[in-house]
Amino acid sequence: MSGAFFLLTVNFLIAQLFCVFFLVIAKRSRIPEAGRWFALSFAVASLSAVFELVVRFADFDRLASFGAFSSVLAALFMIRLGIGRLYSMPVNIVLSGWFIAVSLAVNLMIFDMPRSTLQHALGYQMPFFVAAITGTLAVYRSGRREKPDILLMVLLTMTAVQFLLKVYFIVTFGAGRDAQSYLASAYALISQSLSAVLVVSIGLTLLAVLVVEIMDDAKARSETDLLSALFNRRGFNERVGRILARPVAAHPHCIVVCDIDHFKMVNDTHGHQAGDQVIAAFGAMLKERAPSDAICGRLGGEEFAIFLPSASETVGYLFAQGLRSTFSSLRIPGISEDERLTASFGVCERVDSNDPIADVMERADAALYSAKKSGRNRVNRASDVEPSWGDRQSQL
Repeated sequence: MSGAFFLLTVNFLIAQLFCVFFLVIAKRSRIPEAGRWFALSFAVASLSAVFELVVRFADFDRLASFGAFSSVLAALFMIRLGIGRLYSMPVNIVLSGWFIAVSLAVNLMIFDMPRSTLQHALGYQMPFFVAAITGTLAVYRSGRREKPDILLMVLLTMTAVQFLLKVYFIVTFGAGRDAQSYLASAYALISQSLSAVLVVSIGLTLLAVLVVEIMDDAKARSETDLLSALFNRRGFNERVGRILARPVAAHPHCIVVCDIDHFKMVNDTHGHQAGDQVIAAFGAMLKERAPSDAICGRLGGEEFAIFLPSASETVGYLFAQGLRSTFSSLRIPGISEDERLTASFGVCERVDSNDPIADVMERADAALYSAKKSGRNRVNRASDVEPSWGDRQSQL
């Protein structure tokens, strides 16, 4: 068994294993189409090894050689499709279709040329270079710069460059006169060895990117309240902590806490399904009206909080007044049109950068309690409220 023959077999088996791995990962991914495209790409790429083996033992070189070329090109295109799904960088199907059609036509035209000529080498390797480098550009244009993303760009670039280097090696050292003599050449051994390393490296990196995406999605789910689609208490505190850890944390920030008035009565009168509709509507209102840099969370039950970076108490007060007015006019499924729900708000500014955020939350909570105590459907500022805890739970 020749070295090239052995490496072709190894490449085939490796590609099949990656196909299985990607199919398994795709079931857990938020973007399963990406994993499926990667799985299909490795399955199709493995066919190139089969076609090259057919060249060695059969007497239809043209068809087998064309099949090997087509399978590699198709596999690279499928990787690009998977990257497009994973990184939200879609492929121009029309342009790609023309590129593939022209590449296949050129491959048929150059088949009878000596393999060691520059014309044949460029015609054969350039489509692979273009297909691989477009994957690099897609990841780069996505703006994602996590370690797996950077590694993927590096490996895709290396893959693209090695196709150009193959042109040099083919012309310099030769790759045989025809498809059959290719497998017996020193170039074939080098080419298949390098391909095996890159196949494994790219496969592992793509798996890593998918696994990181799955982990990030699982973390986001653990920090998100499904009913309101806002952060839960854990996610809210985590995001606020990140902002306060930045240098800009020395600037004044504002916390707005809010509570839906008489929410227990909504559940008792209209049922818990209507109550869920109210929570969902309130969460949607916060997401729609809050500034893009604000952090909104559902702290539990019918209580919500909004963190406004670099905002004064006055800004927070005006924002809360807008929320109060908007919510009182909302039409919510399950609630009759002539029945309007209201909410109460407490606003507190974090002036001192050394002031613990928990203390700011408590003062905003005290202002909310005051708003509840003074009649509900109000916005109270912490600066206007004396701390008073008393029978807070019964008032809420």
